[in-house]
Amino acid sequence: MTVALKKSEVLLEKPAKPFLKWAGGKTQLLPEIYKLFPKSFNRYHEPFVGGGAVFFGLGPSGCTLSDVNGDLINTYRIIRDDVGGLIKLLKEHRAEEEYYYRVRSLKVANLNDTEAAARIIYLNRTCFNGLYRVNRRGEFNVPFGKYVNPRICNEENLYKVSARLKKVKLRHESVFDIARRVRRNDLVYFDPPYDPLSKTSSFTSYAKGGFGDEEQIRLAKLVRRLADRGVNVVLSNSDTPFIRELYKDFKIKGVYARRAINSRANRRGPVGEVLVTTR
Repeated sequence: MTVALKKSEVLLEKPAKPFLKWAGGKTQLLPEIYKLFPKSFNRYHEPFVGGGAVFFGLGPSGCTLSDVNGDLINTYRIIRDDVGGLIKLLKEHRAEEEYYYRVRSLKVANLNDTEAAARIIYLNRTCFNGLYRVNRRGEFNVPFGKYVNPRICNEENLYKVSARLKKVKLRHESVFDIARRVRRNDLVYFDPPYDPLSKTSSFTSYAKGGFGDEEQIRLAKLVRRLADRGVNVVLSNSDTPFIRELYKDFKIKGVYARRAINSRANRRGPVGEVLVTTR
């Protein structure tokens, strides 16, 4: 028998924080997102987990986090299962440009899982603008960030993250695999790569393959199927005519969020987004 979680029981006073900088992170929108969550639900699913701000702020014990980015899911698993080993390796890394490019050039296939996780966190904390981006071969290709004293290892937070993840299921899979395991009265939060506001603003390369119009349409169809099965769905995306048309049969709330990741400083600032709910 599944015991429904009450929202008031899982909103934690001092939750773990995201351990990665992540384009489109939801920290500043958490109050708006949580308002749209049902008062009670069974299991929680987040198939585009990214930096995990929504999960860490909510802190549900019964949930599944997943992502198509295998390196990312491996990093979550290592924090959950080998946080001590990870912290030891992170403390050996240093924020030096020549060293950074040597680490960036390492082949993940030649590393063990803990070494690969430490590499991802190190690159994320020291690369330009905290951006996670890969090329068509799936290789991380962001330049050195030249920060003064970046915090590579936040030991206290990593232990908090590890504790939060102890009973969490982690899956490396496509978002479109989620339908087979979601049940009535579960809650799913979708935070896909956003529909670009313009052709030049497109950024979907969190993993090899990208996420374009075809995938956005498939996702909207998946949301409809889940809603018809009695699943609670909340979704974030850009406030564009294309997205509003895809989700016109559901409740749509416009919000603004400040986005700092853009190669041009004059394009960083409040950006229109939408929150979609199915119930």
